[in-house]
Amino acid sequence: MDPTSSGTTTLTLPSDREILITRVFAAPRRLVFEALTRPEHVRRWYGPRRLTLTVCEIDLRPGGAWRYVLCDPESGQEFGFSGVYREIVPPERIVSTEGYEALPGHDYLVTVTLDEHDGQTTLRSHLLYQSREDRDGHLRAGMEPGMRESFARLAELLADPLVTG
Repeated sequence: MDPTSSGTTTLTLPSDREILITRVFAAPRRLVFEALTRPEHVRRWYGPRRLTLTVCEIDLRPGGAWRYVLCDPESGQEFGFSGVYREIVPPERIVSTEGYEALPGHDYLVTVTLDEHDGQTTLRSHLLYQSREDRDGHLRAGMEPGMRESFARLAELLADPLVTG
């Protein structure tokens, strides 16, 4: 599949400590950036559909923190993720740390870039881990299917005329 075609999500492993996720969205990057950074939008797409996003806190500034908590309505189990923004260049780049709160000390660095061409936006999310074991553990924990479902939900949100105006 061509990763430059809208709707295709690719995941590659450039090195033993990295994951690169690429997805093209049929929306201008200004809207994609807003969907990634505004709590009212993130609540509508983040995480698998079967989970509920109960906490969505975003302090969008260098040094500002973010925190999302997903809840499984069947078991009541919660999954907290958080980090700190290091760099924000609207609407083209976001750099932050990210970690799963149940496993402290294993944060990784996420660099998201947004490039627009002909009204479509290519999102590249580069994840840099502390070790190969951390990267592989994240993959084994099911991050890929969850990420794919989240990006499918994000594409649906970006296609909503109430969001895109």
